[in-house]
Amino acid sequence: MTPYQRIEPFLTAVKKPARYTGGEYNSVQKDPRSVDLRVVFCFPDTYEIGMSCLGLRILYDVINRLPYVWCERAFAPWEDMRGLLLRKKVPLYALESGDGLRDFDVLAFTLQYELSYTNVLLMLDLAGLPLRAAERDETHPLVIAGGPCAFHPEPMADFIDLFAVGEGEEVTVELMELLRAAKKDGLPRHAVLEQAAAIPGLYVPSLYRVSYRPDGTLAAVEPSRGAPSVVKKRIIRDLNNLPCPERPIAASTEIVHDRVMLELFRGCARGCRFCQAGYTSRPVREKSPETLFGQAKTAIENCGGSEIGLVSLSTSDYSGLETLCGTLAPWCGPRRVSLSLPSLRADSFSPSLLKKAGQVRKSGLTFAPEAGSARLRNVINKNLAESDLMSACAAAFTGGWNGVKLYFMLGLPAETDEDVREIAHLCGRVYQLWRQVVPDRGRGVRITAGASCFVPKPHTPFQWEPMTPPGELRRRAGLVREAMRKQVTFHWHEPDAGYLECVLSRGDRRVGAAVERAYRMGCRMDGWSECFSLDMWREAFAAEDIDPDFYALRRRGPDEVLPWSHISCGVSAEHFWREREKAVRAAPSADCRNGCEGCGICC
Repeated sequence: MTPYQRIEPFLTAVKKPARYTGGEYNSVQKDPRSVDLRVVFCFPDTYEIGMSCLGLRILYDVINRLPYVWCERAFAPWEDMRGLLLRKKVPLYALESGDGLRDFDVLAFTLQYELSYTNVLLMLDLAGLPLRAAERDETHPLVIAGGPCAFHPEPMADFIDLFAVGEGEEVTVELMELLRAAKKDGLPRHAVLEQAAAIPGLYVPSLYRVSYRPDGTLAAVEPSRGAPSVVKKRIIRDLNNLPCPERPIAASTEIVHDRVMLELFRGCARGCRFCQAGYTSRPVREKSPETLFGQAKTAIENCGGSEIGLVSLSTSDYSGLETLCGTLAPWCGPRRVSLSLPSLRADSFSPSLLKKAGQVRKSGLTFAPEAGSARLRNVINKNLAESDLMSACAAAFTGGWNGVKLYFMLGLPAETDEDVREIAHLCGRVYQLWRQVVPDRGRGVRITAGASCFVPKPHTPFQWEPMTPPGELRRRAGLVREAMRKQVTFHWHEPDAGYLECVLSRGDRRVGAAVERAYRMGCRMDGWSECFSLDMWREAFAAEDIDPDFYALRRRGPDEVLPWSHISCGVSAEHFWREREKAVRAAPSADCRNGCEGCGICC
């Protein structure tokens, strides 16, 4: 019996058993005897979160197009299912076959956010595998990882055999070909990893020696056995020729984003100095409207979906958006398929575009000024004038929308109390605008302000900056609340999780010991507020003699070796430092489309 067959009779005892049953429409089934490699794509969070991940959908399709590989899926179980697996002594299994994860050749994790790190260890543990790569041998699967956190991988370096840095479609196929040949030839694990390190975009932590200075900072990360000194991310140059999931899996239960996701382009030309994704995804590359229309039709016809999400870092920056929506809308209308534009900027908001896209539900729109004052928006290079925000809100109110959500960050570099209070004042001016442009106020208005804490991330101009201490962030949130008028609803995200995110994103290899300690103390599902405990994490750091403030609250110098200095996103350190210096002067930089700033990615 497979692990799934053993646990199936007891699934009625857990909430949302459909998370664990598999068998969804369009999930891929293959004969395990007909393939040379078996891979399980591991998402270290719940089914609802993982099935909403575009990266999972893309790589699941890419790998399963290879006739010699079968790629399945596994997700982190919720607490009730974790307990059931332990009580029944059943290992964590893949959804397609029901086989235990230990029986696969490769476990491929996606690291979308730092607070999922303990869930990686949870899944390895439930699979019956040693947590540390050095403790696994020829009988164990190869454990690989990719995703956004692969750009700063050191806290997970002791647990992962190799990381894929950058876009995965091509490098994944190259790795599968290598592993297939290595399995056929009977290559030992260390030889496989040495060969993998020669593939551009693959980082093998065991081939690098890390040394430290007396003050605790990094001295060097030195490669061995032919590994490159700097691992450069992989970039797909032509998106039009990339395969796109033609038969998306129809989820068996409600998920966060239950829609066909149509990726318009990759990269971002804006250069917001706080945004890691904007830098690590450069350069901008678009798909043609013709390619996108064909992909949308095929996906909807094969999965029966009722919504198409037009997704990218900044959807309204897509040059062919009007053309694409003008083509898709007449096709979607008769089929009762709606279009959603989830990422719009206030300076490019167009009610006519939303009307063309078929968005008839007018409950609310979301804009992200990020900072309340124009000066601070210049510091972070947001390049959003207040007049643009007001024009967008006026167009929304007069166009029938009765709600606006505004998102901000607290703790940005160079932030003053005046900047903080300006968040409330800006929201108040939006409310006054509604009173001016909407003569019939009977339908009311909902203006919501949300604030999260700023986390300085690797591969950004703010990577040298300290995070604002949580206590100070709470004080600043209080200033906003005191200044906010009663007609505006204010939501504030507590900074404890952001503090841990900062430690894990800026940490070096020593932090991995605290990750393991925290897991063994009971930390898991840290991205869920009901499960998160900073006190428990502090105990774990203390037990490993690690000062988390050293990573989160300390300013770095320009000459310091950073834990991610040997990982290149293609943007030069010199460019990041120039942008940091411009931030100090509150000097904006041009949009890439309006003038090259010399970041190095296009060279």
